[in-house]
Amino acid sequence: MNSPLNIAIVQTDLYWKDKVANLAMLEEKIWGVEEEVDLIILPEMFPTGFSMDAKELAEPMNLTVCKWMKQMAAQKKAVICGSAIIVDGSKYFNRFLWVEPDGKIQSYDKRHLFRMAKEHDHFSPGKSQPVFEWKGWKILPQVCYDLRFPIWSRNHHDSEGMAFDLMIYVASWPAPRASAWDILLPARAVENLSYSIGVNRVGTDGNQIPYVGHSSAFDFKGNTLLQLGENESIGVVTLNKEELLAYREKFPAWMDSDSFEIKARN
Repeated sequence: MNSPLNIAIVQTDLYWKDKVANLAMLEEKIWGVEEEVDLIILPEMFPTGFSMDAKELAEPMNLTVCKWMKQMAAQKKAVICGSAIIVDGSKYFNRFLWVEPDGKIQSYDKRHLFRMAKEHDHFSPGKSQPVFEWKGWKILPQVCYDLRFPIWSRNHHDSEGMAFDLMIYVASWPAPRASAWDILLPARAVENLSYSIGVNRVGTDGNQIPYVGHSSAFDFKGNTLLQLGENESIGVVTLNKEELLAYREKFPAWMDSDSFEIKARN
C-alpha cells in the first residue's frame, strides 16, 4: 500500500508543568483540525514542558497522558504522537508515545539526553530504535537532541527495502540554536532518502528559555514542504509514497553507503 500520508503538525506554547492545562489546550487545538489526517504530531514533553523534575512529573504508562492520547486517537481516527515523562520501574524516560486509534501503544525512549540541561542526570537513555508502521509507511521516531547524531538515524536497505520512509523529530529546541535545527532537518532527509518532519514548541518555558518553533516538513531531496514560522500554528502536510519510491529507484545512493555498527556508550 503506497497511499499518501496526511499529517497534522501542532506547534504550540505549553503551560509549565501543568498537565491538566496542556491536555485541555491541546484537545481544543486537535479538534480544530478540520482536515482528515492520518497522524497528529505534538512537541517534546507536551504534557509538561521540557522539565528535569522527573520524579515530580512522571507517570507510568496507561495513566492520564496515555489514556488521553487513546481517547483523542480514537475520536480523530488518527495516530497521536509526542513525548512525555514516563516512569518505568525505577527509571525515568523521555518517552516518545505512538498511540493508534484502536488503542495500541508503541514507544521509543530518547537515546541522546541533553547534557547541557543535565537531562542525563534525571533520565535514562533509550536502548532500542523501533520503526513504527502505519498505512503502508515505515516511520522512525526521534526526540530533539537525537537530531545531532546522524549515525543513530541512518537508514539502511535490506530485502524489504529501506528501513524507514519518514523520520519524526519531536522537540523543545531553544531559539539560540534554531539555525542548527533548520540545517539538520533537511540534511537528515537528504542523507536517508526519506521524508523528515520536526515539530518544535514556541513560547518561553518556566526556566525562561525561549523557543521559536520552525516546525517543518522536508522531502527526500531536502525541499521544504511546510514551515510554520515562529508563532502558534497547526499545519497539515501530505507526503507521497510513490514519489519517494520513484526517487529511490532513480537515485539509489543507498547502494553506495558504508556499513557500520553502533556501540552504545551507556
